[in-house]
Amino acid sequence: MASVLIAMLAIGNATARAAETPLTPADEHKVRAVLDEYRRAWLANDADAVLRLFTRDAVLIPHHGVEPVVGIDAARDFWFPKDSPPVTITELAMTVDQVGGSCDIAFARGHSRVAWTTGKGAQTKKSSNAGTNLTLFRRQADGAWRITHQMWDDPPPQPAGR
Repeated sequence: MASVLIAMLAIGNATARAAETPLTPADEHKVRAVLDEYRRAWLANDADAVLRLFTRDAVLIPHHGVEPVVGIDAARDFWFPKDSPPVTITELAMTVDQVGGSCDIAFARGHSRVAWTTGKGAQTKKSSNAGTNLTLFRRQADGAWRITHQMWDDPPPQPAGR
């Protein structure tokens, strides 16, 4: 819960300051490029490429009230656990509905749909979900933008017959 509050405060602060010092078009382009690189890294099933886009202290805030995942090592364990069946991302479509922020903090919100397979051969299972997402970024000393927080959800289960 504290991570959600911190994210909301960061967005509120970034949005309030955006009127004073909005992101430049070049910075907005860089933020969108990070999200595109993120999508391509997942589709390439390249764990290292995915994780390189995050800060060392990044926080993942998964759907359904799953506890936040804090730090890049914990993110690796969460998304790419050792000794688990192979997972292959087969689809990742993302929209960017808004980019904002100011100075060294940015946010992007949008929608996504992801599909994947788990296991091999007869044990292969297909899964997918879709929902909304919110990603916070921080400009690094070298001018690159990296993800500091990522939050996503998916629609709640529908009752039978709907």
